[in-house]
Amino acid sequence: MSTLAQSVPKQPAATKKAPKLNPPQKKLVTGGILATFILTIYLAATQHIVQPLLLLIGVLLGYTLFHARFGFTSAFRRLASVGNGQSLRAHMFMLAIACTLFAPILAFGYSFFGGTPAGNISPIGISLIVGAFMFGIGMQLGGGCASGTLYAVGGGRTVMFITLFFFIVGSTIGAAHSTFWMEDLPAAEPFSLATSTGLGYGGAWAVSLLIFAIVAGITILIEKKRKPPKMAVLPSEKGWKRIFRGSWPLFAAAAALAVLNALTLLTRDSPWGVTAAFTLWGSKVAEALGFNVENWGYWAGNTEALHASIFADTTTALNFGVILGAFIASAAGGLFRFTKITKGNTAASIIGGLLMGYGARLAFGCNVGAYFSGIASFSAHGYIWGVMALAGTFLALYLRPLFGLSVPKPRDSFC
Repeated sequence: MSTLAQSVPKQPAATKKAPKLNPPQKKLVTGGILATFILTIYLAATQHIVQPLLLLIGVLLGYTLFHARFGFTSAFRRLASVGNGQSLRAHMFMLAIACTLFAPILAFGYSFFGGTPAGNISPIGISLIVGAFMFGIGMQLGGGCASGTLYAVGGGRTVMFITLFFFIVGSTIGAAHSTFWMEDLPAAEPFSLATSTGLGYGGAWAVSLLIFAIVAGITILIEKKRKPPKMAVLPSEKGWKRIFRGSWPLFAAAAALAVLNALTLLTRDSPWGVTAAFTLWGSKVAEALGFNVENWGYWAGNTEALHASIFADTTTALNFGVILGAFIASAAGGLFRFTKITKGNTAASIIGGLLMGYGARLAFGCNVGAYFSGIASFSAHGYIWGVMALAGTFLALYLRPLFGLSVPKPRDSFC
């Protein structure tokens, strides 16, 4: 199944020629821009200047994700099911650019507001292995990963609201169990290719690029052997209008996402992440319901965030921006509409959301915080996350049909 089918309402059957875009939904575009403007002004008036800047970066992230239908979930599924590595090669290109940008930022410690930027570098242990495997299963059942859930919500895919709700629930339960997974089970210290090896950021950058080239090469060899169907052609505008109405080439979006992640690092001193906000939202609700959230190991030493406004949370600002950006992009392409919910995709979304939320807390992040930002930060845990999420994807291929969800097949015209 194509990324488009996973993230937005179904379009006409794919052909070799890109189908024509629908007329723009001008009222929705205007509403999305107005909502963005109002929220930006509110954040500028009530929070640190970082917050409105992150909101706008989030809007650009959501706009990019939607216009390219840039998927992490679908990339893993295409490779695991039929051997199509087109999207995974785009991942490698994105990671190569991100590492190139992250290396000097982390090496020289420069940021826009005088802080000390730090990458996403996390321990390697049982929690990482189990959590990433759970996340891999969950994203294939839930219909999207963390960033995919947000931009699918922005695009109007109704069932993804269910995925998001249970993603938050799973994240909250994972936070409640964090002491067991993080402290009671064995784990090695965080390992950085740059600072744990003596290579430095220059050496780590070179090693990273070699790894990305090898992975891309392996996907090409797999395709030559399996001859998989190509990705479906997306509806697209022509000329300069394509910037605003889509669709964007995968590699163009990959470059944009890498640059925007680097801007996030420069702005808030940490890379792009998604699921920490879900945990915060769920924990606030749990506290309101009478749970003693402050005693959870996850919140040890960080209770201030629990009592502050969610608008003071940097990840929340990014997440709201992603939803708004995807909404504007979908309306600009005439693609926003709420979709049908069935018993099958509802059940899959509930299970998938819970697995992703819980798995993200165990694995120190999701496809963005652990895989994308972790690898870009030269952390070994990001690579392990990717391998285990791919393993979870292989298992999920056998589970998806139980819920009426399709799996790409070698004889498909497109995947």
